[in-house]
Amino acid sequence: MGDLLLVRHGETAWSRSGRHTGSTDVPLTEHGREEARRLVPLIRSHRIGAAFVSPLQRARETAELIGLTSTRIDPDLREWDYGGYEGVTTVEIQRERPGWFLFTDGVAPGPPEHPGESPAQVGERADRMLGKVDAALANTEGVVVLVAHGHFLRVLTARRLGLAPADGALFQLATGSVCRLGTEHGRPVIAGWNVRPPS
Repeated sequence: MGDLLLVRHGETAWSRSGRHTGSTDVPLTEHGREEARRLVPLIRSHRIGAAFVSPLQRARETAELIGLTSTRIDPDLREWDYGGYEGVTTVEIQRERPGWFLFTDGVAPGPPEHPGESPAQVGERADRMLGKVDAALANTEGVVVLVAHGHFLRVLTARRLGLAPADGALFQLATGSVCRLGTEHGRPVIAGWNVRPPS
């Protein structure tokens, strides 16, 4: 089987300020666009068998800027539904809930259209996405690329490695970076993490 490449979208104004950005469809900043463009050589060094992208514009634009032309938009790649914490920073949340931690505590309920997700629910989505990845890997000789969001990709990494969704907390993920999940002796491994071209 080929490898799985994870691409976190480039910087947005909200990611720069630390605001939880789930469903709010904010665009990339110019710096975020430059982060994406700089990934082109890393992406071109692989034979792409299939590419999936989140429906949100920050991910779709990143996919375009890194040169992916045949992508499948998949709603399972959307970011964690932060519910009542959409647009709020961790510092602000911890003023009300000292010690709060997304990966173990989840989020406050939000409006009906974005009620929020627990870590387990995000893990279920990640498992569904990994099923699609495995189907694509079985039918191609190239790598599969996912262009999506920081917290979701961290949970997906944990699930790929056989860990609990909350263990996504172990994998810091920068904007405009590429990670590679592969195998060693038939077991999933991290083959590269937070890779960026040299400045």
